[in-house]
Amino acid sequence: MTPRAEIVHWAFGAGFLLLGLILLAEVIVGTDVFRKRPWRAYLWPALAFVLGVMLWPVVGFFTSSTLHVLAHAAWAQAAMVAGAVQLAVVRGKLASPAWALVTATAMVISGTSFILHEQNTWLFSRAAFLHHALGWTLIAAALFPVGEALRPQRPIWRGGFALTWIVVAVMLFADRDVAPIFGHLSNLAGGPGR
Repeated sequence: MTPRAEIVHWAFGAGFLLLGLILLAEVIVGTDVFRKRPWRAYLWPALAFVLGVMLWPVVGFFTSSTLHVLAHAAWAQAAMVAGAVQLAVVRGKLASPAWALVTATAMVISGTSFILHEQNTWLFSRAAFLHHALGWTLIAAALFPVGEALRPQRPIWRGGFALTWIVVAVMLFADRDVAPIFGHLSNLAGGPGR
């Protein structure tokens, strides 16, 4: 039995919430305190990489069209590349702050994929609205890693980056396949959801 799409979204919402909380903890206590235990530095890049790996079963088993396959594959690759690059940064193999631009690029690719893979208009259903909102949120939030590349170690960039993933998680938790948005549901969407 294939789980409903919103269950997959909720599972990834939990992963993004954990990612955001890890990043926010580092912002709150400071990098020096957070990294007193060296393994903590690897948490968010490793989690980003694992989330990318976990998207591959979604590509293979939970997609309904070629467009969905391409979008999910783009997200998987973008998350894995961003996680791998940040793991190399933490490990000391890459030193330039400009490597944060890889994360920004991954966010733009993911945001664009969210927008392009939703074939319905904003107000078609709650799921359609959330896909558009998620896409534009990721594209706008790509400014945080760009800021980190240009002016590293600023709390505004790290805090904004952390809060982005918490907002993304909340949006994913709000997903239901067919549910009205703002009291409106397209006649083409089928019956209202739970």
